[in-house]
Amino acid sequence: MTHGMRADSYTPRPGGDGGLRDTAARYALLPLRIFLGVTFVYAGLDKLTDSAFLKDSGAGSIGDMMRAVRDSSAIPALVDMALESPVAFGYAIAFGELAVGIGTLLGLLTRIAALGGALISLSLWLTVSWAAEPYYYGNDLPYLMAWTPLILAGAPLLSVDAALRARRRRGTF
Repeated sequence: MTHGMRADSYTPRPGGDGGLRDTAARYALLPLRIFLGVTFVYAGLDKLTDSAFLKDSGAGSIGDMMRAVRDSSAIPALVDMALESPVAFGYAIAFGELAVGIGTLLGLLTRIAALGGALISLSLWLTVSWAAEPYYYGNDLPYLMAWTPLILAGAPLLSVDAALRARRRRGTF
């Protein structure tokens, strides 16, 4: 048995020949970027337009939700901090999701937007969905993991970041 390079593996080459594999590799993060961007814009708008959510108490309110998860969260102190002003916390989460979603869709400061999305997902995982058992029933952990490729790679194509980078290379910025 010999060991060596696998002939069936594929790594896109920088400045590749433009074949289908190279094109697919270049655009691989675009569906993830669109999904996360649309989802976070929707989540932010949904919170901002839900009259019940942005209240201190009552059915569907951020305050009641935070009180309900306080004792089952991984970091009760984080929930306590949010409970000091639940309405302000609700607005912060909603506007944060909106900013992250717009930044991700536009590809504007993509790595920073993705880091923001990961931090929102992490905080929600450690508080709201921590008690989900088994752990993979909670949806915030997969979102946290989905942000990782965008933190690492940014938005190399079809983005404001790419346009600005190209402009700097041409010296017109």
